Amino acid sequence: MLRFAIQRGVAALLVAITVSVATFILLNFSTDPAQTIAGEEADQAVVEAIRHEYGFDRPIIVQYGDWLGGVLSGDFGESYFWHQPVAKLIAKHAPVTIKLAFSAIMVTLIIAIPLGVAAALRPNSIIDRFALTVAVSAQAVPNFWLGVMMIILFAVMIPIFPVSGDETWLHFVLPAFVLGTSSVPAVMRLTRTGLLDVMSSDYIRTARAKGFRGTPLIMHHALRNAMLPIVSVIAVQLGSKLGGSVITEAVFALNGLGRLAIESIFGADIPTVQMLVFIFALTFVFLTFISDVLNAWVDPRIRLG
Repeated sequence: MLRFAIQRGVAALLVAITVSVATFILLNFSTDPAQTIAGEEADQAVVEAIRHEYGFDRPIIVQYGDWLGGVLSGDFGESYFWHQPVAKLIAKHAPVTIKLAFSAIMVTLIIAIPLGVAAALRPNSIIDRFALTVAVSAQAVPNFWLGVMMIILFAVMIPIFPVSGDETWLHFVLPAFVLGTSSVPAVMRLTRTGLLDVMSSDYIRTARAKGFRGTPLIMHHALRNAMLPIVSVIAVQLGSKLGGSVITEAVFALNGLGRLAIESIFGADIPTVQMLVFIFALTFVFLTFISDVLNAWVDPRIRLG
């Protein structure tokens, strides 16, 4: 088990380093940081002075080494746009995105797991078709469209929830629903498929022969074993929520990391964009690593694969 965890940890570390290198090179070659700081109308002499002052005239590998050293020591650099430490900006906006991501995952589980269980217990029935219709609809509808519809319906026509902001938990209901429904198809289908496989297995027939029926059979014997691949998907979906909340935060005017990323991109704020992309990627890699280790711990056959 320890060997498997170390192998996965090394692979995750290599992916994180690759992402950081690719992000650093792409962002620094896509624009001229010195010109961005000086402004479009600045004199060339001023641009050159800034380039020398900030060290942009040094080899790219040296700049990357300095950036990586700063990240490892907790110094994420200074924002060109807001003129504040990037670490301070991220610490200010992260709580909103984390709250939104976990709320969205809760919405996903509340909708997808019961639907998947109901569909698996009555395959090819009207309940199964209804669950598949919900999954296809959730997959087909874009987040921004659903967000606008939710605002019109539940904030304008029936004023139950606030339109924008993040002051109270009511502000997170609509964006969490919009962000959470996008993951319903994957989790629902996996629950249905996993439960169908488990229900036809020998140990379920044995449990039935011992007298187990109904909810105890589903909850204590079938669903627990069917949840193994679902745990992996939920971990990956949580990573995608943390990094993919950009559109939802923009629609509902939530002041999270997604909105910070959009404003940083429009402001050509390379240090902030670079750090946000790295954090999103690192979160995704870390959650994937955790799900791999958990799966291997629950099912030893995975370690042999």
